Parts: sequence; structure tokens; C-alpha cells
Amino acid sequence: MGETRWLSAQELGAWVKLEAIAELLPGALDQPLQRAHGLNHYDYITLAQLSEAPERTLKMTELAARTSATLPRLSHVVTRLEQRGYVRRAPSPLDRRVTLATLTEEGWQAVVAAAPTHVESVRELVIDRLTSDQLEALEGITDALLGALDPDDRIGLRQMCAKKVSGVET
Repeated sequence: MGETRWLSAQELGAWVKLEAIAELLPGALDQPLQRAHGLNHYDYITLAQLSEAPERTLKMTELAARTSATLPRLSHVVTRLEQRGYVRRAPSPLDRRVTLATLTEEGWQAVVAAAPTHVESVRELVIDRLTSDQLEALEGITDALLGALDPDDRIGLRQMCAKKVSGVET
């Protein structure tokens, strides 16, 4: 191990601000969803991922990857969403060891109702605060960081961003 490459003042400033955004943004996205729909941001993302999947169904392991969660965390959230009638879990008919999560009609209605609130929050907190040049730079920055954090596209963002989104946009 070589000598530590300490951060310069500029690097430290950028890092501390990125760290603060990573901490503050989830709570800021939670608040309007909680008030209007009784969902937190992670609940919404879980429902949205299912809404975009073929037959509104994903393997729990794939849903965990797409939502950047551990299986135990996802299982807890899906249990809560099942209790509300938004999601149904069942063994896969092809492999009984695999559990499938399916968005119910009630879950579809919930995500459709919550989508405008989510999009408005994203616009208010991030998109509308940036110029088109800043937005382009942000896309390049996030691509570079995701290349390091998720080089195998485990969460499926490259694939998701490449396809045309139909139905509920996240």
C-alpha cells in the first residue's frame, strides 16, 4: 500500500457536498410521497420497478438489485406493501426456489397516483435547479460514478435508460 493520496481543498469540498446530497435527498423525496400517498421513496421505487417489468413481475433477487437493496431489506418492504395489497409474492412456477413479486392492480393504482408527486419532487429538488449544460454534466458525472460503483450494471440502469419508458415514468 502506497502513501495516502489526501484530498485537495477542491476535492474535499466536492466530496463533502456529494456526501450531503446523498444523505439529504432520500428524506426530501420521502416527505411529499409520505404526505400525499403514505409511501416512502423506497416503497415508490419498488412499486415503480415492478410497474415497468414484464407482466409487472420480477424475481425478488432482481428486484433487490434494481432497487439497490439487500434481500432482507427488500423482503421487509415487500411484506409491508403486501399488507397494503400492492404486491403479491409467490414461488416461481418454473423454479420453486425462486420467489416472484408481482404488482397488484391496487399497487398499479398506487404507483400511478404517486408518480406525479415523485416527478414534481425530482423536478423541484434537482432537475429545475440545473441548466441544460449542468444537466448534461450531471449525466456524465453519474455515468462515471456508476461505472465504478456498478460496473456490471447490476441495478440495470444502462438497460433501463437505453429503452423507451412507457407507462409510469420514474
